[in-house]
Amino acid sequence: MKKNKTSKYIIIVGCGGLGSSIAGQLSAAGNNVVVVDRDREAFKKLPPEFSGFTIMTEVIGKSALVDSKIEQAHILIASTDDDNTNIMIAQIAKMIYHVPKVIARVFEPSRMRVYEDLDIETISPTVLAASVVSDSILNEGDVES
Repeated sequence: MKKNKTSKYIIIVGCGGLGSSIAGQLSAAGNNVVVVDRDREAFKKLPPEFSGFTIMTEVIGKSALVDSKIEQAHILIASTDDDNTNIMIAQIAKMIYHVPKVIARVFEPSRMRVYEDLDIETISPTVLAASVVSDSILNEGDVES
């Protein structure tokens, strides 16, 4: 797919199931995507259509963000498997590098308020799953016994 004039420079920190899926979709849509992870094996999860770059380094620390050219980023997505890591990366991106859009995955719903107070968007698999399950049950209609 060709890059279009509206393509964005996006950094994804964490290449697990969520990070690799997002990277594939955003790359296929013509965005410039860089994925950062500390585990070389994690990059094997990226789909074949991924055309971006990968950086293997410790995700916490200034070098990971500098190496990923964070000063050019339009969007940063913190999608590691650790809430504390995600909040730290998100805060640095938002407050120090002034990345316009920062999204962080958060597993523990009670922590979402902290992110919101920092003007960081959140995605919570726990909240999303609970909503889908509840909707499935509540919208099922009357079931005869």
